[in-house]
Amino acid sequence: MKAVIVGAKGQLGRGLQATAPAGAVLSCVDVDELDITQADAVQAYLAQERPDLLLNAAAYTAVDKAEQEEDLALAINGTAVGTLADAARAVGARFVHVSTDFVFDGLAGVPYAPDAPTAPLSAYGRTKLVGEQLAGPDALIVRTAWVYAPTGGNFVRTMLRLMAERPEVRVVADQIGTPTYAPGLAAALWTMAAAGVTGLHHYTDAGAASWYDFAVAIQEEALASGLLTQKATVIPIPTSAYPTPATRPHYSVLDKASTFEALGGPTPHWRDNLRVMMAQIKEQG
Repeated sequence: MKAVIVGAKGQLGRGLQATAPAGAVLSCVDVDELDITQADAVQAYLAQERPDLLLNAAAYTAVDKAEQEEDLALAINGTAVGTLADAARAVGARFVHVSTDFVFDGLAGVPYAPDAPTAPLSAYGRTKLVGEQLAGPDALIVRTAWVYAPTGGNFVRTMLRLMAERPEVRVVADQIGTPTYAPGLAAALWTMAAAGVTGLHHYTDAGAASWYDFAVAIQEEALASGLLTQKATVIPIPTSAYPTPATRPHYSVLDKASTFEALGGPTPHWRDNLRVMMAQIKEQG
């Protein structure tokens, strides 16, 4: 099987490379090699590579900045997804696209099913929803949330830095979701693609947490592993005490029943995968 990974230098792109099935031939590109907003370039690249599978791990993910750059976010998260999907169909490749919990308004009291009504609150969420719509019914579209990895910019790495630098950190306690370990998401995408799964599905690690819960767990695991040597005070705050340009959903836990069926079982709990990442960071120095 030959696969093209777009957005290969990001957290998910690296995870896809690390978890690729044995025997897979990978062509990995990022924005410096292929600008997915340029339709002619995308079509030419796919026509040259002629992959069996196209995995889109590229995205505009600066949630707050997107409030001022919605046109750019739409070009990457929306229009370019349609371009990739069309180019994949032209060469007979299956298309895998990753979306977000931000397509929901966060007002539900139970996990969001894939067919739940969408109502994004932010420019980022709106542009990602357009991408879902342009990917087409023959694509595999997987929504995820709170993605982190041993490298790159993410909440876990930010908390580790702040906790090492400061005696206390303040973390929002009234936004509820589920952390997702990027390599686990990547492995699931490969499995679902190999099984020929299409349509809209959800993937995160199991369980739920607030950002405050997540931060407390990060510190506990980092202290236990030796990544941190002293304890900072973690103070829970409301969203109102930490205003941001983009509105976040207060509750964005995703229902993953269809994904569990496709994978043959549930995903690991987020705390277990957090522990795995801490071990990897320590091993990598």
